[in-house]
Amino acid sequence: MNLPNKITITRILLVPIMMIIPYINIETTILYGLPISNIIILITFLVASLTDFLDGYIARKKNIVTNFGKFLDPIADKLLVLAALVMLVEMNMLPAWIPIVIAAREFMVSAIRMLAASEGKVIAASMLGKIKTVTQMIAISFAFLDTSPFMKFIDGSLSNFALLLNILSSIAMCIAVVSTIWSGIDYFMKSKDIVLNSK
Repeated sequence: MNLPNKITITRILLVPIMMIIPYINIETTILYGLPISNIIILITFLVASLTDFLDGYIARKKNIVTNFGKFLDPIADKLLVLAALVMLVEMNMLPAWIPIVIAAREFMVSAIRMLAASEGKVIAASMLGKIKTVTQMIAISFAFLDTSPFMKFIDGSLSNFALLLNILSSIAMCIAVVSTIWSGIDYFMKSKDIVLNSK
């Protein structure tokens, strides 16, 4: 197994580690009441996110792109993002419709890819897909730093730094959702001939 694939597997292994952290009972808070467990989760998420860019960079630079890597890398990405979003829902920081929308896009794209592969066709990744991934990771990072639920600033109960952070976190998440939907529509439009004319 080459180095990029080992890095991808490391990303997958970091997901259960990230998910276990809230159950360790770390009650210490820092700064504006932010639980230290959130910081640990965020660091784990950021390290895992960095491996997403690292494995692809090494694979391309050393020309060691493999079919196994092509298969595993998008699975690792989806697992990381969806696990983080579900954790935020469980922590009452996000409404459930956000991970549902994002998961729906990923299932649709995966289905189209399988359909295209069955007919010997490949749909090239677009810049919108990369933008979608980056905006999701930024939004999730902000959400783990925010001590208030999504769009809480609307009710006027927040002030000062908590207000600013909640506004930034909520806007970042909205941008991530829009970019996810936009990239999904773009992907479908580029592959609609394959979908509509499949046997």
